[in-house]
Amino acid sequence: MDEKGTLIRRIGLRDAVFIGLGSMVGAGVFVAFAPAAKAAGAWLPAGLAIAAVIAYCNATSSARLAALYPGSGGTYVYGRERLGEFWGYLAGWGFVVGKTASCAAMTLTVVTYAAPGLGQPWRSVFAVAVVAALTGLNYRGVQRSAFATRLMVSVTCTILALAVAAMLFGGTVTATTPGPLPAPGIGGVFEAAGLLFFAFAGYARIATLGEEVRDPARTIPRAVPIALGLALVIYAVLAFVLLYHLGPDLLGRSPDPIAEGVERSSWSWLTPAVRVGAVVAALGSLLALVLGVSRTTLAMARDGHLPRYLTAVHPRFGVPHRAEVTVGVVVALLASTLDLRDAIGFSSFAVLAYYAVTNASALTLRPARRIIPIAGLLGCAVLAFSLPAVSVLTGSGVLALGALGYAIRRRLGSNVR
Repeated sequence: MDEKGTLIRRIGLRDAVFIGLGSMVGAGVFVAFAPAAKAAGAWLPAGLAIAAVIAYCNATSSARLAALYPGSGGTYVYGRERLGEFWGYLAGWGFVVGKTASCAAMTLTVVTYAAPGLGQPWRSVFAVAVVAALTGLNYRGVQRSAFATRLMVSVTCTILALAVAAMLFGGTVTATTPGPLPAPGIGGVFEAAGLLFFAFAGYARIATLGEEVRDPARTIPRAVPIALGLALVIYAVLAFVLLYHLGPDLLGRSPDPIAEGVERSSWSWLTPAVRVGAVVAALGSLLALVLGVSRTTLAMARDGHLPRYLTAVHPRFGVPHRAEVTVGVVVALLASTLDLRDAIGFSSFAVLAYYAVTNASALTLRPARRIIPIAGLLGCAVLAFSLPAVSVLTGSGVLALGALGYAIRRRLGSNVR
């Protein structure tokens, strides 16, 4: 294969579903419930429902567009082809920056659960080692990455099922009976929905791998809703069980609510396995995230928005190896500086902007099917500006910086199409 050739179509429906599910479950189950419960209290399920509806709209728009444009890049390609080069660029910029922050958050999750007492500088060394290992796995080919994701998702779902059983049937060793909490207000519910959107944002990861999917016009529209539906079932069960077992106040304060819920049951012996499950889930999510970010980086580099050095495809393994290594280096650096919860809000804002462009692109398709993209576009806007102020300001600043870079580049006459 030519060093700068196209990618090989190796991913089928099963692997596509697992890649999407791996992105969601690892990000959402062990990270997003606590800050969302802190914002919405007992109304956490309402926030989850809102996030799920908007995710469904975004997923539907993504699937329709992916069937038309099955190359690597996802909404970067859709926005460019349907709305113009600037909107595609802005979507790609938001995705790469936001999802790189998500990768750092997942790396921090692995380090926190695997070695909770580890201090600096060994904490940073561990984070770099985690990123290096997964980058090396991706470098060896997407088939190996897909197999590893299937394995990680299977392990995670098994442990989550055991955790739910422990909280439902294992009783409560330390009783917690929370008093009545004031309603959080509609703002708290929408803030929770915005934070929980972080947990759904992996459903269209397979769209960014479109150039490596077999029969993409058929596979992607089937894989996206299947992965989204499976994740929603898992999240809904966990949300209700955690609220029932811990109460909204303790759930909102707990750094590790699932492990704490198991610890408070008579099945406390299962707690170490839950912590191992958190590590495996975060690794699966990180693996799928790096795949998606590197493919969008490849697409942007092909159009000259990023250095063309990143367009190289490995002649043996058939992957964008320079893009993958570059993403891995940046993630390793960020994992040493970002705070986990701040990364969630920032990532959610950037990715909501990305899906706003997805829905706007879908609006240009057949007029008879505009209700879903309109709902998705409005929903993305509402959730983005319902996030904590720091996330909104930081996310807006990063998008504005990207737009400024685009304008300067155009003015200097260096745009290459």
